[in-house]
Amino acid sequence: MLVKWIRCTVVDRHGFKRGQRKWAGLLGEPGFRAQGGGWSRGAPDVAHVFAFWENRVFYDSFMARGHDRLAAPQAGTYKDLSVQLFEYRFDVKTGFEPDFTDADVVRVAHSRVYEDRVEHFTLMQQRVWNPAMAGSPGMLRGVFGEAPGHEFLVLSMWQSSAERGKYRPESIARLSARAETEKDVETLGGDVVRLEPSWTV
Repeated sequence: MLVKWIRCTVVDRHGFKRGQRKWAGLLGEPGFRAQGGGWSRGAPDVAHVFAFWENRVFYDSFMARGHDRLAAPQAGTYKDLSVQLFEYRFDVKTGFEPDFTDADVVRVAHSRVYEDRVEHFTLMQQRVWNPAMAGSPGMLRGVFGEAPGHEFLVLSMWQSSAERGKYRPESIARLSARAETEKDVETLGGDVVRLEPSWTV
């Protein structure tokens, strides 16, 4: 499975939201699984969109054929576009499905990992972080993906921002120490995204 993560700063909110509805045209595209997104909780003008495809072949075919037609209505409504693709590696909680309908919040963590620490980082995700997240109230499902250049994405879906708030500083500091995250990770970024139901395809 391929995970596409799009970030941009919206300059015309109304036009962007109107254009976002056009992405319903993805339905029926060969290999398309789901798409959803919303607004950054920390930076209100930043939008995030997450799309899931069966594989790179289906995705590349869509980009060559139908993408520009669907994207055209949003032209001029945003700036600072960033698009990254990640190959699915494993579930964060068993039985991952790209389903946005029961989630309120998506948490996205993006890491660039030192080359000689990739194996350790991946192992710690499975042994330390995954069980902690899977056991957190309100955590529905998640996915761990990898991109070239030792970059990794952890995308997790939560039932509400209140539940997401319970998974906070003390426990994260303890887990980071146990996983030796500082030794593994060169850069770490991320965001908490409040989902817009009307963007779900």
